[in-house]
Amino acid sequence: MRVFVPRDAAARSLGADDVAAAVAAEAARRGLDLTLVRNGSRGMVWLEPLLEVETPAGRMAFGPMTAAEVPALFDADSGAHPKALGLTEALPWMARQTRLTFARVGVTDPLSLDDYRAHGGLAGLARAREIGPEAVVAEVSVSGLRGRGGAGFPTGIKWQTVAAAAGERKYIVCNADEGDSGTFADRMLMEGDPFCLIEGMAIAGLAVGAGKGFVYIRSEYPDAIAVMQAAVQIAREDGLLGPAFDIEIRVGAGAYVCGEETSLLNSLEGKRGVVRAKPPLPALEGFMGRPTVVNNVISLATVPVILAKGAGFYRDFGLGRSRGTIPLQIAGNVRFGGLFEAAFGLTLAEIVDDIAGGTATGRPVKAVQVGGPLGAYFPRALFDTPFGYEDYAAKDGLIGHAGIVVFDDTADMLRQARFAMEFCAIESCGKCTPCRIGAVRGVETIDRIARGDAAAIPLLTDLCATMKAGSLCALGGFTPYPVMSALTHFPDDFAPLKEAAA
Repeated sequence: MRVFVPRDAAARSLGADDVAAAVAAEAARRGLDLTLVRNGSRGMVWLEPLLEVETPAGRMAFGPMTAAEVPALFDADSGAHPKALGLTEALPWMARQTRLTFARVGVTDPLSLDDYRAHGGLAGLARAREIGPEAVVAEVSVSGLRGRGGAGFPTGIKWQTVAAAAGERKYIVCNADEGDSGTFADRMLMEGDPFCLIEGMAIAGLAVGAGKGFVYIRSEYPDAIAVMQAAVQIAREDGLLGPAFDIEIRVGAGAYVCGEETSLLNSLEGKRGVVRAKPPLPALEGFMGRPTVVNNVISLATVPVILAKGAGFYRDFGLGRSRGTIPLQIAGNVRFGGLFEAAFGLTLAEIVDDIAGGTATGRPVKAVQVGGPLGAYFPRALFDTPFGYEDYAAKDGLIGHAGIVVFDDTADMLRQARFAMEFCAIESCGKCTPCRIGAVRGVETIDRIARGDAAAIPLLTDLCATMKAGSLCALGGFTPYPVMSALTHFPDDFAPLKEAAA
């Protein structure tokens, strides 16, 4: 008998460790031969801890489970258990997804290479070795894969630049500094399928001629750090990593700006995490001044499926220049929050109203912020926008890391705009004037508006334009998106102006 209880951080925070202990204790009490697997999360956070029991028909789901409800699982008719949900793969949330990058997350034992291989792991690396570096870069380029952590830069172009750059040493750097609010895909992938990331980095190393890789993980992710360190050691012992290509896990101190690639590289080198001016590009002068590929976790973890199944297979999903699938991270005031992987093209209405089930409070949805704390707030009038890079850019928004945070009609958008400016002021590295000073002046200007100063509104608009045009990195450059979208789409929330007039 095999029972699966997630070791994912979200599941553990909701009592998964207690459930796992109860399963082991009950099996011992009954003298049963039981294998307990601590898998990753399936992404249905509202059902965590989600326990699964392997049966001839497939894995049966039970959740959200408590330790007290475990003994009844071992009775003859476990299907009558009050938390029985049926086959996991048949649940509506799972059945509607197109899981490519997250195909194994929640399915396999994260620290079993045998399990990883049995579920298609390392097929991509084997093909990469067979076709050679140039063909690998071409495959990634043709697939249409773009960066899944920020501006959506084409991955193949970045790899081609590093491959063509002169240098005895080259590096692969994985940006796992997942700091955006409402995002958790990187963490889930590292905790639930670490070998997928390792395989993707190994393929990248082969493609560009790099011999060393680094995974830069924020310190707030202790579970992901532990799993990745263990997985790297297992991969070394297996020979998957070694002299030709090895990986080192590095832990950052949690500065938001270190999610920007040049700040990350400075931190990785032991320097203060401040933004570097470009040029030179990291692809030419990155870590220690050497040609460096810097990619997000999801970008690198998607490479194995592209190599295993072919660029055409992956490119056939999506729309326009947004190809493949995107792991949507649905959070905030929603009934069903979690990770949902689907092809690009779903509308925001489909994601929020249908998949997420609307708000948890039952109140009307007022705004949705896409792309983390620097993403624009979309009102109901823009909910027909297809989920794609260019589609969102055309509406003054951004996809970013695909975090989706939902607000109901009680949200105060003036306060949300102030939060964005204050966040930038606190997290700025201080490198450039528009970010360092502009954010502070922005907070002061929004406070003037809140006090009823109508003359401050054009000042805020001009200040946002200056920040957007002059900042060296995304922190200052994208902060105007949430501020201006709040001001543009929710003018009634700047109600103190009306009060002052009255």
